[in-house]
Amino acid sequence: MAMQTDVKSKNLTATGASGVGGRVRVKGIYFVPGTTAGSISFRDGSATDVELIKLDAVASATQAQMVLIPGEGVLFQADPYVTLTVVTSVTRSEEHT
Repeated sequence: MAMQTDVKSKNLTATGASGVGGRVRVKGIYFVPGTTAGSISFRDGSATDVELIKLDAVASATQAQMVLIPGEGVLFQADPYVTLTVVTSVTRSEEHT
């Protein structure tokens, strides 16, 4: 059986990297959409690297959404770079590997 590790969270209210650094497995995403439809993009390290997760956000400034990622989550080799488009905030749960 594999050893369990601590899962941490990081909240962002603007586009950018979290500054945590290193390899990360994103296990879940909680976000608050804006008043019009938008999206959230997670890239592996920078704004121009490979997009590993893309979520569409429905228009609802009062209805938060949560996405649980099955299995071991999505592995990022570098600190995930998150682009928020008409999204108020995003919190991701992550495991540092």
